[in-house]
Amino acid sequence: MNYELRIMNIKKKESRRLVLSLFCVLFSVLSHAQVKSSIDTTNIKIGEQITYKIEVDTDSTNLVVFPEGQTFMPLEVIDSYDVDTTKQDAKFNLIKKYGLTQFDSGAFTIPRQKIVIGDKTFFTDSLKVIVNPVVVDTTKQGLYDIKPIIEVEKGKSNWLRNVLIALLTIGLIASLIYWFVWRKKPLTEEEKIALLPPYDRAKLALEKLDESNYLEYDEFKAYYSELTLAIRKYLDEKVYDHALESTTDELISRLRLLKDGNQIDLSQETIKNLESIFKRADLVKFAKSAPDKELAKLDRQTVAVEIDHVKEVLPEPTEEEKLLDQQYKEAQERRKKRKKMMITTVLVIGIIAATFVGFGIKYGFKYVTDTLLGNDNLELLEGEWVQSAYGYPPITVSTPKVLKRIETDSLNIVDAPVSFTEFRYGNVLDDLSVSLTTASLKNHEANETIDLGEVSEKAITQLEDKGVENIFVKTDKFVTPNGAEGLKTHGSASFPYPNSDKFVDGEYIMLHFTSQNIIQQIMITYHKEDEYAQEIVNRILNSVELKPAAE
Repeated sequence: MNYELRIMNIKKKESRRLVLSLFCVLFSVLSHAQVKSSIDTTNIKIGEQITYKIEVDTDSTNLVVFPEGQTFMPLEVIDSYDVDTTKQDAKFNLIKKYGLTQFDSGAFTIPRQKIVIGDKTFFTDSLKVIVNPVVVDTTKQGLYDIKPIIEVEKGKSNWLRNVLIALLTIGLIASLIYWFVWRKKPLTEEEKIALLPPYDRAKLALEKLDESNYLEYDEFKAYYSELTLAIRKYLDEKVYDHALESTTDELISRLRLLKDGNQIDLSQETIKNLESIFKRADLVKFAKSAPDKELAKLDRQTVAVEIDHVKEVLPEPTEEEKLLDQQYKEAQERRKKRKKMMITTVLVIGIIAATFVGFGIKYGFKYVTDTLLGNDNLELLEGEWVQSAYGYPPITVSTPKVLKRIETDSLNIVDAPVSFTEFRYGNVLDDLSVSLTTASLKNHEANETIDLGEVSEKAITQLEDKGVENIFVKTDKFVTPNGAEGLKTHGSASFPYPNSDKFVDGEYIMLHFTSQNIIQQIMITYHKEDEYAQEIVNRILNSVELKPAAE
């Protein structure tokens, strides 16, 4: 009996000792660190924010690692606040807050979150959240049709100014060509006289001789030169086509021959009068004879009369002669028009060539040629670029075109369950392609590191799966302008032509970044030796900024 009581007392003491030991261990753990989690509400509407708070009490010597990335799925992290630290005695109180939301209605559970304190791991409790749809009271708020798509106005550019300058330049050149080439210029006095018939020109020459002051100043040589020239020109055009260069004797002999041959019915008196005037003019011009002024005036009247006599005896032109004359005039007009067109063509070609050479010297002949003929990558480079943030944590990047969201089920860059978000312009078979992918790893432990080298190798394998061959690989450290570090994989490769067995030499660049359970990739492919594509790529790379999730 006493033995049994002794055994029972021993067991009671051992039980008390075990409870006390467990209590001491628990007290030691709790005294070392305490973790609490809470949310400000368990009931929200779609799109409203929940503030999730984790509070940690720990010694100052312990390193605390809070959850980062999309570890709160199915809720989305829309903000990650800085850690608020306060000191209480020998311990620190750390408070980390997250802004969460959900855009679908229903009941959701925030999963347990892992907090690493020193060399120990703690887990928070899971929390249930109700997301309610927004209910519209149609008795108070009417329903409306869906609004049409609104065209977004693009930013201002200089295209209108450039068009106006081009139009003004073309207009100025066209005006100058019209003014100096095509415009009907006012006829000079000589041109107007040249268009008159021979008879009218001869009569006009005599009238001008009357208006002169030759006789008043005894300038007989000039007077008789003008007088005989008037009748000689008329005879040259209507009677004998060598009258101007013939001597007096030659001309008079020709007139007599024409009369004797019945080619022109000139009277002997007319021929004699003309011979007398021509010989007197020769004496004045070559022997410096000075006839009486009245005789000179009489000679002028005689020439006028004889011109009328010659006109009277000239035969009327036949219809054939009239037609030939009309054809001659039309041929003259056509020659003038062709000459103007040739001058215009030469001027335009010269202006275009001079403009091309001028701009080529200033900007480069390849640039000018590509601008005139059109080059897709040049248009992208000089077009309006778009700067936007993609994925989470957000990557800010400037691109020639907006990267469009692409639905993708898988991307072979890690051997783990992942969810993907991809944005893309073009594809690897195009002259230029840009893609940005964010991969969120599921069931990833916080203390597990992600080897970006392995991620890069799998990305290269993915390129090979798309038909890319002869891939040359180089890797370098990459640092964004805002200090984020990642891995740059780049090199040359042979890219296949669409629907063809041919390949084109190209270049590729892949940037990889990681943050906790997130892998982000930027991939750019472009054709080799395309200077515009190279400028586009450099501009994209210089614009990459990775915003940390905690900002």
